[in-house]
This record gives sequence, structure tokens and C-alpha cells, in this order.
Amino acid sequence: TRRVDRRLVLASFSATLVISGTIVTFAPNYLVLMVGRALLGIAIGGFWSMSTSIVMRLVPPDSVPKGLAMLNAGNAIAATIAAPLGSLLGSYIGWRGAFFAVVPLALLALVWQWISLPSLPPRSSKGSSNVFRLLLRPPVAIGMASIMLLFMGQFALFTYLRPFLETVTAVSISTLSLLLLLMGLAGVAGTTIVSRLLQKRLFVILAGIPLIMAVIALGLIAFGSSSTITAMLLVGWGLFSTAAPVGWGTWLSRTMPDDAEAGGGLQVATIQLAITLGASVGGVLFDGYGWWTTFLLAAGLLFGAFLLAIAAWRSTRR
Repeated sequence: TRRVDRRLVLASFSATLVISGTIVTFAPNYLVLMVGRALLGIAIGGFWSMSTSIVMRLVPPDSVPKGLAMLNAGNAIAATIAAPLGSLLGSYIGWRGAFFAVVPLALLALVWQWISLPSLPPRSSKGSSNVFRLLLRPPVAIGMASIMLLFMGQFALFTYLRPFLETVTAVSISTLSLLLLLMGLAGVAGTTIVSRLLQKRLFVILAGIPLIMAVIALGLIAFGSSSTITAMLLVGWGLFSTAAPVGWGTWLSRTMPDDAEAGGGLQVATIQLAITLGASVGGVLFDGYGWWTTFLLAAGLLFGAFLLAIAAWRSTRR
């Protein structure tokens, strides 16, 4: 797609989402269903890998943090609504109907993208054509390592939040849903707040977010049996964790301005690998040694992300 208009590329990802939802809805067997889900992964991964570079072309340089904040706020709102809505639809119209609900939404996104986005001709990259060669730059390598640990820690904990809340905090299903809603709303607020600070305090934000999240993880270990304290900690978790992609997207726009698309692809691949590793290792610890070991792992990984963010800042100053 190097020579294809970026508006057409984004539209093709939305079209792929439509195809994915249709295939999953009418899948006659598990293999076909997995093909549909694979297309979903391609559509989502492709969209997010280009998101920062597209924002950089749509807004002035000093408005990139605000643009990324709007993008991630939309994601936070969608994530807050989608889970309970999908569960509700599934109970009334079945899982196939719930999956098919994606199709009209994706069609709407496709039409809106085509109407609202200007033509975005591809730009010749002034940097490396090899994505992995970007890692030869010390600031990029250290920054990606920090991103890796951040998302490993985040999803080592978040993936197992529900069993923790049900067994340790002992909340009801309705309270659990309310807590997740509050986390989502806090995430929207977090993206708005952080966008106003990133222009002058980028690395303070990048280092501060994982450090605070590590403290929250330790707080959940210490006070997980208290529903009130746990609720306060989880609101803080939603506030800071959702803001993290805005910070690292801004870092990407400043560190790799001539390689934003390649850097975005590398960043998304790093995040996806981190989510997989964090959830997998966290699950092994959760089953084998207890929930607190998973949360302790998350705290350690997040503290490592904090240290690497400081190292990335020092590397950029050399």
C-alpha cells in the first residue's frame, strides 16, 4: 500500500471489518469463523498502525496530542459501551446477531471516512524503509521496550480483573459492570487531561503513567478486599492506562516524524505482542500461584516501563 492514497487504505480497513462481521455471522464452522476473526485483526491492526501518521497529516504539529486524545477518547467510549451492549444483544438475538451488529456500524464508519477525510497521497519516506531498522536508533529501541513492559503489565492485570473483583473484592455483577463503566469514563477524562500536558511535559507523562499504575497494582494487592478503596484505585487505573497511548503516540510523532507509518506499525506490533505475553504469563501465575502474584508481576513490569521511559528521555537528550 506504499503508493496508495491513505484515505483509500483506511476505507479498505473499514470494508475489511464489514467483511469480517459478515463472515463471522454466517460462519458454518469454526474454521470459517476464525478466518473472519483474522480479518478483524488485520483491519484493527492496520487502522491503528496508521492512526498517528494520519493525525499528523490532519492537524498542525502543536495539535497532534489533542488529535490523538480525541482518537483515543473515541476508543475509550466505544470500549465502555461495546462490552455491555454486546452482552445485552447476545442475550436477546444470540451471538451471531451480536456480531452482525458490527456490520452497519462499520459501514457507517466507511461512509463517514470517505466523506470527511481529504485525499491523503502517500509521502515518500525520508527514513528507513525497513521497519526493524528503526530499532537501531537508541531512542526508538528504548521507547519500544518501555511500551512493551507498559502493556505487558497493564494486560497482565486487566485481563484478570473480573475474577479478582468477583472472588477477592466479592462484588456483584451489577457492581462489577458499574466499576467497568467508571473506568471507561475515567479513561475518557484521562485522554482529555493528558492532551493538555503533553506539549511541554511529554516524558514526565510517559514516566509518570506506568509508575502510578504500578502503585495502583500494589494498592490492589494490599486493599483488594475493600470495595471502596478498590473502586477508587480502579478509577485511577482507567484514568492513567487509557491516557498512555496518547502519550506514546505523541512520542512517536516527535521521535520518528519521517517514519510515522513504519513506526506506527512497529508500535502496534509491539503492543499486540505485549498484550499476548502479559495475559499469558499473568494467567499462568494466576492459576498456579494465586491472583496476587499476577498483580505483583504487573507492578514489576510497570515499574520497568517507568525506568525505561526515563532512559528514553535521556537518550533523546544526547
